[in-house]
Amino acid sequence: MTTATDGEIVQFDNVGLRYGTDREVLSDVSFTLFPGSFYFLTGASGAGKTSLLKLLYLAQRPSRGMIRMFGTDAITLPRDRLPGFRRRLGVVFQDFRLVQHLSAYDNVALPLRVAGVAERDLAKPVADMLDWVGLADRMHAQPAQLSGGEQQRVAIARAVIGRPELLVADEPTGNVDPDMAVKLLRLFEALNRLGTTVVVATHDVHLLKKVPDSLIMRLDRGRLSDPTGVLRYPPRPRAFPRAGGH
Repeated sequence: MTTATDGEIVQFDNVGLRYGTDREVLSDVSFTLFPGSFYFLTGASGAGKTSLLKLLYLAQRPSRGMIRMFGTDAITLPRDRLPGFRRRLGVVFQDFRLVQHLSAYDNVALPLRVAGVAERDLAKPVADMLDWVGLADRMHAQPAQLSGGEQQRVAIARAVIGRPELLVADEPTGNVDPDMAVKLLRLFEALNRLGTTVVVATHDVHLLKKVPDSLIMRLDRGRLSDPTGVLRYPPRPRAFPRAGGH
């Protein structure tokens, strides 16, 4: 079993999850996520991907097993520590979940405001983040005025404005065209190069080859297959591009 000295950011050990009295939707799930790595979570519809992600971003507690995050037992974490703990996470949903009456700027600023950042300190980081996702000229638009790809980029900007240590994305390319899907994936890669651990759930097998150094976690009817052992051992360090692309 991997220990804390190996530098894991997340560790699942024999985790099971059931809703009510139904059969388990996740069974005996064990894996380790290492800092600065890029993971794809894949599997057929109904395999349990969304349930696994809910455990990762602390929206659900397991029925059994152990989950450690950032060196802490996440299952017994007191409720008063959850807000601070969640600020170390970023979540991107397939259905965007933007606040409809807020502009793109205010949607991205929302996590900083919740964290108590003063208004005078918001403008630059929010504008820089919208520029990073290519929406500097759309910051005053409301979600209804944005395309699906634009809304997803706002959702990504909102998820990463706090520079999370772990980013979890649930089918983030499911509502966009193939070209936009690749553009979104490049944003996740760029964030990963800055040191964030990234987990992208997708059913699109074509995306899996777009990030050569990524690791693939496959769910099959609630169980995680690990044919190569890569989920137990630290991956090879990512090769960071030199300045100028050489």
